[in-house]
Amino acid sequence: MSEIKVTVTDNGPYILDFPVEIVNSGDETIRDSSKRVFLCRCGQSNNKPFCDGTHKKIGFESVVKPKSS
Repeated sequence: MSEIKVTVTDNGPYILDFPVEIVNSGDETIRDSSKRVFLCRCGQSNNKPFCDGTHKKIGFESVVKPKSS
């Protein structure tokens, strides 16, 4: 099995680095990829759930820091 890696970028998208299938609420596959996928976090993408770079235009800010145990 491949290693699963999800990266939360500062002020940008989630990056999924593993084979992924994304399915909508109608159970239809909207993306089947063995490559890197970028998912929107700002909520303003015109290509949801995928990132289209709008976060840069609107000044989206979110820096995720690890929580201490």
